[in-house]
Amino acid sequence: MHELSIASAILDAVRSEAEKRPGAHVAKVAVRVGALSGVEPEALSFGFECLVRGTDLEPLELVIEPVPRRQRCPDCDLTFEAPDGDARHVPAIGGIPLACPRCGRAETQFAGGDELEMAYLEVD
Repeated sequence: MHELSIASAILDAVRSEAEKRPGAHVAKVAVRVGALSGVEPEALSFGFECLVRGTDLEPLELVIEPVPRRQRCPDCDLTFEAPDGDARHVPAIGGIPLACPRCGRAETQFAGGDELEMAYLEVD
């Protein structure tokens, strides 16, 4: 369960930021989790709650912002949200997996969806 180590790293970053603001209380931390990041949001949330419980950071809230897979068409420059999964197991768009929905080009380029990053901290 690598989500527990990710939750621990998030808490380390929160503590580091909190030390820069004496007397402040971090109320919320948000992370962006891409569909292709390999991170299970429910497991991350569970691990985070377990690590926060009973500490000076309680009741720190974790907000998980899901980030879908995105593709970009090199012909018409459209960046679009792609179906879930990899190209071998996704529903076809116009009969071609990951094809551009605007111009129909079959070969599109990966443009995102593997993110795992802190988005923001809410400090009181």
